[in-house]
Amino acid sequence: MTTRGVLYVHSAPRALCPHVEWAVAGVLGTRVSLDWIRQPASPGTWRSEFSWKGEVGTASKLASALRGWQMLRFEVTAEPCATAEGERYSCTPDLGIFHAVTGIHGDILIPEDRLRAALARSQQGETHLESELTRLLGKPWDDELEPFRYAGEGAPVRWLHQVV
Repeated sequence: MTTRGVLYVHSAPRALCPHVEWAVAGVLGTRVSLDWIRQPASPGTWRSEFSWKGEVGTASKLASALRGWQMLRFEVTAEPCATAEGERYSCTPDLGIFHAVTGIHGDILIPEDRLRAALARSQQGETHLESELTRLLGKPWDDELEPFRYAGEGAPVRWLHQVV
């Protein structure tokens, strides 16, 4: 089963750009040459985005291939399909990686056990329920990435297909 999604590289230092392309090419199994444009939200960095089509699980492979690189901000999305829910991965240097399952309308679907654990932590006084819920919804990542998303409006999007 195939799905499709989008990789948003919100900011990367110029020296890291070829490494991002190589990592994406390794996941998709085809040569990748991204169109890089300056990222005005962080002078000295570059941004790119493109759409991909591949097997279910490609989004997680892309996120895994890119995670852990300092100074790299990115998001990977995958649309839901007949055999799998959608996914969203967000990554920032300060927060690390966030993963959420998404439904057909793009809503984040939070598993029951994660909600129960958040409720239990708040009832034990370890944290506040509101902060637990904002983390489950990815709000800290959204807050950090929003200026980079806005700066990327109007950027070109290209379709890349995974060789199957």
